[in-house]
Amino acid sequence: MPEEVSVDAGHEATEPDFGAWVASRGPALQRFAYLVTGNSSDAPDLVQDALTRALPRWESLAASGTAEAYVKRSIVNGSISGWRKRRRLVLVEDVEPMATSHAPGPEERDADEAWALVQTLPSNQRAAVVLRFYEDLSFAQIAVVLDCAEATARSHVHRALAKLRERLNEGVDNE
Repeated sequence: MPEEVSVDAGHEATEPDFGAWVASRGPALQRFAYLVTGNSSDAPDLVQDALTRALPRWESLAASGTAEAYVKRSIVNGSISGWRKRRRLVLVEDVEPMATSHAPGPEERDADEAWALVQTLPSNQRAAVVLRFYEDLSFAQIAVVLDCAEATARSHVHRALAKLRERLNEGVDNE
């Protein structure tokens, strides 16, 4: 559990140590970055860049209690910037995936199919869906992380779900 910043009337805030905060929140930030990007090799780089940007501001971020939102927003921004750069590149075929030693069960196939559909969403919608259903954040919290109005956060999630339903129905109709 992340160390909380406590503020008592008439007392200064006690700020958690940056290293301790990173140690406690690092794995969750890595998972968040992976879910936002869909790429396990880009996720650690995005987290590292976000933490590098947060370190000089750590005192004020910790005192205001906005460290996690700041770092997550930095991860989303980095993902969007990377997507913009990559879309100008010429893509080559992916390398064949490594063979697994077991046959995936129906739950695994469903999860893989759901993840493939989520990856087709625009980055802001994908981030909103990840924040809502994986991180279990409220729309107000999503708005803080994405730096948008709460209504916009709701709209991102609503539009993403509508697209996912549409694509699921297309898949069912084609079978």
